[in-house]
Amino acid sequence: MIFKVFAKEELRSFFDTLASSNKVVGPVGIGKDRHGDTLFAFEDVDRFGDLRLDYTTTRLPAKRFFLPFRESMASFSLEKGDWKKDISYNIDRPHIFFGLHPCDINALNKLDKVLLGSAYPMPYYAVKRKNMFIIGIDCTPQPYCFCRSMGSDTALHGFDMFLTDLGDRYFVEILSDSAYNLLKNIRTSDPVEGDHVHYMKVVSEKTRKFVTRVDTTDLTKILDMEFQSDVWKQWGDRCLGCGTCANVCPTCYCYNVDESVDISLQRATKDKMLYSCTVIDFAQVAGGHNFRPERHSRLKYRYYHKHRGFVEAYEESLCVGCGRCGESCLAGITVPEVIASVRGEEV
Repeated sequence: MIFKVFAKEELRSFFDTLASSNKVVGPVGIGKDRHGDTLFAFEDVDRFGDLRLDYTTTRLPAKRFFLPFRESMASFSLEKGDWKKDISYNIDRPHIFFGLHPCDINALNKLDKVLLGSAYPMPYYAVKRKNMFIIGIDCTPQPYCFCRSMGSDTALHGFDMFLTDLGDRYFVEILSDSAYNLLKNIRTSDPVEGDHVHYMKVVSEKTRKFVTRVDTTDLTKILDMEFQSDVWKQWGDRCLGCGTCANVCPTCYCYNVDESVDISLQRATKDKMLYSCTVIDFAQVAGGHNFRPERHSRLKYRYYHKHRGFVEAYEESLCVGCGRCGESCLAGITVPEVIASVRGEEV
């Protein structure tokens, strides 16, 4: 890893260099909520002035750019008696993700283990991930996020460069040769001892701002013991089974495949759609049998996948603690409260 510092005004020139030949995605303001606070979203950005690098969080993760809600896998057409198959990976040029927080970077790292690390990697995800340049930036902890408890408050890999705000300049960690070469287009310098001290102070102050915590001590064992606990029924009675939690989650990757044939029998399509394990027909199979007809069962298995099954497979939780699911849940179900209740703590 290489460290550099540069003045904040240099970032505009760096952005212009990237945007000249790449698609840039970054946080922008999209309006106000009912409390008057700014709402943020990841969108295509053409002008540096539109970027909001001081953003708190986005309601939706950047996932829709590499795991879109609906994506064409293939199309088929009958030509001269033979079927022609056309596959598009739905990317026309490299994507620059400008300003991802550590939790979202760690979410990508977790998705990589599932969608790239198996014997059968997901090609649609792999192509987008290969053509991805990530610029991370440090965040300001919010009351609902618990990423420190999940070990996702810092990112050690999965980015090309990472920015930490030191006031009048940025401290930058460089992980890729692409980032190193691109930074030659602006004025940078090697950090002095004072820069390192300032950096450590910023990191320490951020750590103290986390107020929401989740106790993950022996959580997999506790989940094993509490599989039949009544708390799952209590939370299931509140759950609406709407799937909002999966939609806003940066690590949910379950999907369904929709195949359709044109009425002329000359064309057909195969689409991939993101799905949620809390939706009523998620575990329904041919013949109509549903293995998880009750909401509490579907909700429980969602938590067991995140905090039990994934841990067994990869030795880490699938949850990054961003808190989006709890903030978006219409029933007010939050991960810290659910985990606390399973541990027998007061909620």
